[in-house]
Amino acid sequence: MRVLVIGSGGREHALCIALADDPAVTALACAPGNAGTAVLAPPPYPVEGIGPGVTAETSDASTWQPRSPEQIAAVALGWAADLVVIGPEAPLVAGAADAVRTVGIACFGPSREAAALEGSKTFAKDVMTAAGVPTAAAVTATSQAALETALDRFGAPYVVKDDGLAAGKGVVVTADRKVATAHGEAVLAGGRPVVVEDYLDGPEVSLFAVTDGTTVLALQPAQDFKRIGDGDTGPNTGGMGAYSPLPWAPPELVSDVMVSVLQPTVDEMAQRGTPFTGLLYAGLALTSRGVRVVEFNARFGDPETQAVLPLLATPLAGLLHAAATGRLADHEPLQWRSGAAVTVVVAAPGYPDNPRTGQVVRGADDIQMRHAGTVRDADGQVWAAGGRVLSVVGTGPDLSTARRAAYDAVHRVGLEGGQYRSDIAQAAAEGRITLP
Repeated sequence: MRVLVIGSGGREHALCIALADDPAVTALACAPGNAGTAVLAPPPYPVEGIGPGVTAETSDASTWQPRSPEQIAAVALGWAADLVVIGPEAPLVAGAADAVRTVGIACFGPSREAAALEGSKTFAKDVMTAAGVPTAAAVTATSQAALETALDRFGAPYVVKDDGLAAGKGVVVTADRKVATAHGEAVLAGGRPVVVEDYLDGPEVSLFAVTDGTTVLALQPAQDFKRIGDGDTGPNTGGMGAYSPLPWAPPELVSDVMVSVLQPTVDEMAQRGTPFTGLLYAGLALTSRGVRVVEFNARFGDPETQAVLPLLATPLAGLLHAAATGRLADHEPLQWRSGAAVTVVVAAPGYPDNPRTGQVVRGADDIQMRHAGTVRDADGQVWAAGGRVLSVVGTGPDLSTARRAAYDAVHRVGLEGGQYRSDIAQAAAEGRITLP
């Protein structure tokens, strides 16, 4: 099987590592990729006959970026891919999976219409309401007056969200009315609606599910850390770390969420004539009133993927291909390795507001590294080229051991001004997480 991965982050590097371990994979490529993916999944350039009006900039193919669904499909066709795995949300919301399937290639990822589960929080709320999925009460505001009315209704702590895609940084949770109002006003000024929600107490969980539009297979749950600083302080980021499994979670969590959230959502999407195929990511809050959905995403999460996939014993390419071709009901139950995994993100100085790039990254080719914002020069040296530079993965028989392995590797990374959280999975490892 020839597999093409689309994306350039730590998630895509983790996907490539897992796909490369599947004996069914005979060729693996990643576009545009990063300094890590280039080692085991070189970009599929140059491509002959890439399509009318489309060029691959073959004078410097390593920097070429697929900028449209049609370009992604053309690259997949030119490289003769058997399966395309689309990592980021933006190409999915733009319709990349539709374009790939149109040229006759199996694609792991939802259609443009189905990806609206992530592309529009208002749409996702409508689907959840129709499916009877438990979630926070919410109001969509399209004006300053409606925003103020919604803030009055729900009160503090205020939960204010950009209705559209915001790279994991479009949500503000604050007790400060001025901060909440300012965020909402900024979203409105950008021409997008604002979603104001009821606050959900309790710890949050990320649960991935692979689906072919009918059958759903849930993966092992994880927990991620959005804020930049220890103790969940500072601004939201794309994610500063994650771990799996969750020793504090109820043992019936996955089965209960399958019945109350995942299957009803997939069934509702099918009933609407827009079946959801690919990865349905349910962000959950385990509240005092039971499980509630915080949000849906339409792809693997980053950095949770880096913590979940090292524990998956089932070959990944076969699983994703079964979902992409409507054969998930015939797939064997998922198998998991024992133990735990912890991933810690090393970010550039100034991230998330104003990341500084262009520094040499030493120790980046350690086996525990999952590259994100990196490039490699002609001499093989790795340089920082993005806000989140590396995800460092540690595994072990338990969370404490996995944490030590992750942080030992973090301390071997040389990145001037690099920043990371020192408390990823600490509370869970020490048994300090309790349910409301």
